[in-house]
Amino acid sequence: MAKAMGIDVGSTTVKIAVIDENYKIVFKHIENTKPKIKEQVNGLIEKAKRECDSENIPIVSTGYGRKLVEQAKKQMTEITCHAKGIFHTLNHGGTLVDIGGQDSKVIVIDRYGRVLDFTMNDKCSAGTGRFLEHTAARMEIPVEKIGEIALNAKKELKISSTCTVFAESEIISLLAYGEEVDAILKGLHRGLVTRIVGMINSVAFTPPLMLSGGVAKNSAIKKMLEEETGYEIVMPPHPQIIGAYGAAIFALEG
Repeated sequence: MAKAMGIDVGSTTVKIAVIDENYKIVFKHIENTKPKIKEQVNGLIEKAKRECDSENIPIVSTGYGRKLVEQAKKQMTEITCHAKGIFHTLNHGGTLVDIGGQDSKVIVIDRYGRVLDFTMNDKCSAGTGRFLEHTAARMEIPVEKIGEIALNAKKELKISSTCTVFAESEIISLLAYGEEVDAILKGLHRGLVTRIVGMINSVAFTPPLMLSGGVAKNSAIKKMLEEETGYEIVMPPHPQIIGAYGAAIFALEG
């Protein structure tokens, strides 16, 4: 049975998806990006080949480190691969919000799976998952817990700074004045969502609203996006590997 592999080399994590000829995922893997990316990627590809018992397998790479994947027959942009992956997963178009570690993307997809419009924030980490990770580490809270903590807060404090460095100083000051951690976290999430909504408003928005990326697992981000936009969010089963899945489809289709 024919198989194909997609690999999404992000700044925070490396994602691999292997699919069969029916577009079904037969192997997937996610791990943190290491300093020696080429060696890491080669090792992961060999592992995937062994797991799937497929030595000669077409590979397409995407993500910021896509050009470091020497075994890939083609390198493709994240926008293209995320659009392909979400369309094949959900079988419809709409507007995809992908919040990654180092950048955020909003992609408008038509009913045929084509990209109609997109915008991307890769200049400021205050609109990305890294901002939340950094703050969670500062407060010594596991990053997977901060969304739940934020949602349970009875109070919300506004974090006015849009720069990570200044926002961190603002958070330190709030903590020094005895403000509650949950109220700070709620304000922090609201600030990130506000920036994402600004991106959504800058494109030709088409419902439904979809969410992918590692931050998609954060319950506060999902709920606040729904509150701010007025649209219920559609979630794919595996939000973190949408880009890798799209790349695998391109590899399968040649």
